[in-house]
Amino acid sequence: MDGNDSAILAHLQRDARLTNRELARLVGLAPSTCLERVRALRARGVITGYHAAVQPRLLGRSLQALVFARLRPLSRDVISAFETYLAGLPEVVSVFVVSGDDDFIIHVAVPDIERLHAFLMDRVSARREVVTFRSSVIYQQTNVRVLTPMGDAELGEAT
Repeated sequence: MDGNDSAILAHLQRDARLTNRELARLVGLAPSTCLERVRALRARGVITGYHAAVQPRLLGRSLQALVFARLRPLSRDVISAFETYLAGLPEVVSVFVVSGDDDFIIHVAVPDIERLHAFLMDRVSARREVVTFRSSVIYQQTNVRVLTPMGDAELGEAT
C-alpha cells in the first residue's frame, strides 16, 4: 500500500461513483494505471464493495438504538446462530460480536419507540440464549467516512 493506493481509497470512500478517468485525474495517475490499482485493491480484499449511504429517517426509521446482549451458553454455535438470526431481521443495521461484559452490540433503526420496545420484547428477549440485554437510544451519529492505512507514527510506535 503506497501513497497512490491511499489516495485512491480516500477518494472512493468519499464518492464511490467517480469514474476511473475522474479518479485518475484526482490522484494524478494515468487512467490505465489507476484502473489496475483499483483492481488490485479489490483482488487483495482492501475494497470489499460499494454502497449508497441513506438517511434512515427518510426511510421511516427515525429512531436508532444500540442493543447490548449477553448470551449463554457461550459457544461458537450459539454465537453463530444468533448472529445469523439477527442479520435476517429488518430492524437490524449492523451486528457486532464483541468482547467484554456483552457478547453482541446490535445497531437497530426503527420508526418509533414502540417498535423498539417490540423489537426488544419479541425479537431479543424471546430468544432462549439471551440472558440479559440493555439498549441505548442514539441521539446523534457522526460517521468517519474515510479510513486510511495506519503507519507506525499513527499507532504510537517509535520509528
